[in-house]
Amino acid sequence: MLGPLGWLALFFALPLGVAGQDLDRARATIGTLTSPGFHGRGYVNGGDRVAAQFLEGQFREMGLRAFDSAYVQPFPLDINTFPGRVSLKIDKKKLVPGQDYLVNPVSQKGRGRGRIVFLDTLIFTQEAARQRFLRNDFRRNVVVYESRHYANLTELSPEYLNKMHEARALIELHPAKLTMSLSPAQVSHPAFEMVKKDLPAGAKKAAYRVDAKLVKGYPSQNVVGYVPGKKYPDEFVVISAHYDHLGRMGKDTYFPGANDNASGTTLMLELARHYARPENQPDYSVAFMAFGAEEVGLIGSRYYTEHPLFPLDQIKFMINLDLLGTGEEGMMVVNGTRLPGAFDRLTQINTGKNYLPKLQKRDNAPNSDHYFFTRRGVKAVFIYLMGGPKFYHDVYDRAETLPLTKFKESFGLIRDFVAAGEWE
Repeated sequence: MLGPLGWLALFFALPLGVAGQDLDRARATIGTLTSPGFHGRGYVNGGDRVAAQFLEGQFREMGLRAFDSAYVQPFPLDINTFPGRVSLKIDKKKLVPGQDYLVNPVSQKGRGRGRIVFLDTLIFTQEAARQRFLRNDFRRNVVVYESRHYANLTELSPEYLNKMHEARALIELHPAKLTMSLSPAQVSHPAFEMVKKDLPAGAKKAAYRVDAKLVKGYPSQNVVGYVPGKKYPDEFVVISAHYDHLGRMGKDTYFPGANDNASGTTLMLELARHYARPENQPDYSVAFMAFGAEEVGLIGSRYYTEHPLFPLDQIKFMINLDLLGTGEEGMMVVNGTRLPGAFDRLTQINTGKNYLPKLQKRDNAPNSDHYFFTRRGVKAVFIYLMGGPKFYHDVYDRAETLPLTKFKESFGLIRDFVAAGEWE
């Protein structure tokens, strides 16, 4: 007859699906989070609230406990949104939003047309060119410039940058892929982004429309629940993921955000479902934190550290999950260099179970929701997977293209690391 250790060994030897992780269910969850009705989990049509309500329902269904009788922690933010129409036509060619161009996140609303004028780069080396530039009247023009030159403009006197911003609209050219982002502010005119090679040769005129709305004090939220520990109910392991994404850019274009970060949110839910079962109740309490407004500058997680639902010094360790949909090239552990003991333990588990091809570590960075916890002394890592499709902050990051190559293995690695209880 197997003793307790024997049953534990058998449990960890079972295939991961049997051990509590269901890949079909995970794919269905990612499909839900990336569906059009979630509006890119952003700030047009309340997409972030739709996602938060879904997560709250999942927490409630699992039987997770809530702090202060509520799963939702509200907070405000300022956000520039594009809820109506967006369009851009170069000469006679109507461009496809999200594929051929992006609206710059700081764009003001506006519509019109103008003659295309390319930034004269001689202004960076010749005084005569600078004087000609300052004499130009750009108010009827659409000024086109390369992204690498914007920094050069800021190094000149502010009058040069202000002069360019007199234009009716701006088009910034990038050398490679387009990457969308969000902004809490606007500039004074419509602005667009394109890949340089996609601007038609000899382009002469541009016609455009942007329906932009700057929303002050938009009400967003974090979603938080927990499973109480058997032995140490007042000490916590935190497993977190940001559920928000980039939302909509006009009525017809949205950013699904499958890898970033429906994948991490889904893995968090799978771990919550595992620990919520009575037979898997952990020794330490495990809190599950789904943060909002990560894409706007880590606003939700920063708000949480300033308004914690339980004392931050009760957190033994935090694992933040982001970009968990691939894994062919292994896993990166951000802040692993500052927490060598935790990284070594993760490596030992990974080697023993052959979960992922390799683990790598790097220094801390303000690139996900672990960051403000580390600033307040919490031991925290940010985990992401490497390899696979490179879709990021674009319309191509879809559920159907996400391989989930090492999703099950990531589940097993985190589960085993939490069970080990060795985080120093």
